Amino acid sequence: MQLITPDTRRWQALLLVIVLLLLSTAANAQASFTLSGTVRAASGEALPGASVAVPTLNTGTAADSLGHFRLTLPAGRYQVVVAFVGYESLTSDVNLTRNQRFVYPLTPSENALDEVVVQGTQTLEQKLKTPQMGVEHLSIREAKLLPALFGEVDILKTLQLKPGVQPGGEGTSGLFVRGGSADQNLFLVDNATVYNPSHLFGLFSVFNSDAVQSVDLYKAGFPAQFGGRLSSVVDVKLREGDRQNYHVTGGLGLISSRLTFEGPINKGKGSFIVSGRRTYFDIFTRAYNRANVNKVDFTPIPDYYFYDLNFKANYTLGPQDNLYLSAYLGRDIFGYSGATSGFNFNFNWGNTLATLRWNHVFNPRLLVNTTATVTDYQYNLTNKLDQFSFNLGSSIRDYNLRTDFEYTPNDRHALKFGAAATAHRFGVGRLQAGSGDGSVNFGADVAYTANEGALYVGDNFRATDKLQIDAGLRLSAWHSGTNNYAGLEPRLSTRYSLSDNISLKASYALMYQYVHLVTNSGATLPTDIWYPSRLSVQPQRSQQVSSGVSFLLGGGKFLLTDELYYKWGKNQIDFKDGAQLFVNPELDTEFLFGKSWSYGNELYLEKKTGKTTGWVGYTLAWAWLNIGPQRGTTGVNNGQDYHPNYDRRHNLTVVVMHQLNTRITLTASYIFTSGNLTTLPLGRFGFQDISGANINTNAGNTTGGTDPRPIPIYPDRNTFRLIPYSRLDLGLVYKLRPTQRGGERDFTFSVYNATNRRNAYFDYFETVRDKTSDRITGFRAQQVSLFPFIPSVTYNFKF
Repeated sequence: MQLITPDTRRWQALLLVIVLLLLSTAANAQASFTLSGTVRAASGEALPGASVAVPTLNTGTAADSLGHFRLTLPAGRYQVVVAFVGYESLTSDVNLTRNQRFVYPLTPSENALDEVVVQGTQTLEQKLKTPQMGVEHLSIREAKLLPALFGEVDILKTLQLKPGVQPGGEGTSGLFVRGGSADQNLFLVDNATVYNPSHLFGLFSVFNSDAVQSVDLYKAGFPAQFGGRLSSVVDVKLREGDRQNYHVTGGLGLISSRLTFEGPINKGKGSFIVSGRRTYFDIFTRAYNRANVNKVDFTPIPDYYFYDLNFKANYTLGPQDNLYLSAYLGRDIFGYSGATSGFNFNFNWGNTLATLRWNHVFNPRLLVNTTATVTDYQYNLTNKLDQFSFNLGSSIRDYNLRTDFEYTPNDRHALKFGAAATAHRFGVGRLQAGSGDGSVNFGADVAYTANEGALYVGDNFRATDKLQIDAGLRLSAWHSGTNNYAGLEPRLSTRYSLSDNISLKASYALMYQYVHLVTNSGATLPTDIWYPSRLSVQPQRSQQVSSGVSFLLGGGKFLLTDELYYKWGKNQIDFKDGAQLFVNPELDTEFLFGKSWSYGNELYLEKKTGKTTGWVGYTLAWAWLNIGPQRGTTGVNNGQDYHPNYDRRHNLTVVVMHQLNTRITLTASYIFTSGNLTTLPLGRFGFQDISGANINTNAGNTTGGTDPRPIPIYPDRNTFRLIPYSRLDLGLVYKLRPTQRGGERDFTFSVYNATNRRNAYFDYFETVRDKTSDRITGFRAQQVSLFPFIPSVTYNFKF
């Protein structure tokens, strides 16, 4: 036992006083406060991705998707530099002796190439320093400048120009990311899920560029707040509208026109934006059909058009509260009526979305976003022949509620945590058929419900000045009928700075997918059906690891990145041969399951500043599937490994934008990829030529002068690769002189497939016959190509 004497007590008291003084001094020396606020354009619209830096401390941050920023700094006096591409930088003196909040308005640069829309993009230095891997921040300005098919600006086609992203086919807007299938991409518009992001059977996307504020593509190291898909997240934020002045913006193109109206609700406190787009194929086809309806043997041309409407409003309720309301409505309408046959065919499909979000700032270090969304996708197909009618349809509807917190306790931690719940309603198949007299009448309706929930937490942790870690954990759960599934989804991204210009990065992510796309084609079609995990249909699961290095070159003008990835998954879905996919109450029995794996290397060189900007990307990649014997079948490809049809070994993209002067901008994009994989017959079983000699003689002969009935002999699945795909697009943007009231106008000229290359859409074999006897003499391979050299012009305006 230790004996405590009075002298001991005095020394302990003195030591305690010294310790308290040292702690007090250290606390005062390390006292820190939070600098927070919002970066906006002079119009009052938020600028996501804006840079807020404190040069003397060599630190800074980027504004989030709402334009909000937070920096925790030691007490002191600093110069804060706020910058955004296309806007004049702003320098502010701040004496940080307490938590302070500012609104920084930026004015457009005189040399800005585009002031019509707000662009969401990161600086190259920010991309170097972020721990996130496989992230692409798309500039809407770049998307508007690039040449496009029929002059129709499409953000998904712009994303196809990024490494690791494969298009679904010639001219389509589908995405196949790092070896994943089309249904493994999550598309969000203001947090609402879009289940079919395409118009015109996949040729155009549903995203109207006039209404879009920013686009982020995540290919790896997914933040913990995202879930439900395996391959990528495409996060689209809509514009808020000008809080100061009213504007009308629009464009007239070859196949569609756009019109946008925006302005303040209460000047400086709120704003709205309404944007619409419509094609006019149907105007010309209907006029042609009316003019020729009385002609003999006249065959009408089908009517087709699509339209979409975007709406968003925001209002500042008080210094700590903001309210946002956004909505989307899009439809494709296809119709055909026989001139004299009494046959009518109508097909329509589309999305309806609505989002209500409340943003509340508790204090400079803590804020919360509470969001309610409704998503509805459906298609309806109607046939009528005389008195007999046939109706087929499918739908999916989601009701979602989520709460997301952001908490910055100090300058080293940035926490995000929250919860989400979704009620799913699946209309898997709806069939109704009958005759006008009631003698034939039957129908079927297959529908399911399911509930999905998630909890997540993530921490962006600056461990040292060189090491930054973004770690997260997501718990997802699913309930459908008597089936329950749940899974932990860890996420990790790290960045280590070897120097101010070199960063090493690595990431890992595990993802679950509880909804599945039922399709019998390689492309995403309106008739594809979304199906829930239930009974024997287990959730798909995927894991991905990636690593890379980033270099800032040329005094910060260029960013060079090299990323390697490996992704593997299980419970990947295919279907038995001859599967009945429509209005089948036992669709579970048609599924086959297997595993997938993919790997590759992505090189990317990017330049964002100066008169000449753009990027070069190259991807070397492999994708594999294996679906073994099960449910009385031999599996797919007899249980052997095979490549999916979207597996492409090489993918090269080059994008260049050059500002010739203040009024003329030249653009070009070049794509070279390996051809799609397909399965073609090696020969014909039982075919004879006209001389009577057997070819592939394992079958009987034909007699009596009739044509033989040869049976195709197919090799393993997807063993034939089409010719390489190559395309050069050219564009020119010519700005007219401003109107007397400051209005802006330009003509955008573009040439799609400038070299007129006949790229393969698919190949097939046609029958070759003898001209004299009309007997089959052989088969000849033929290639189908879609788009030749296509020039277009669009007139854009803003008043």
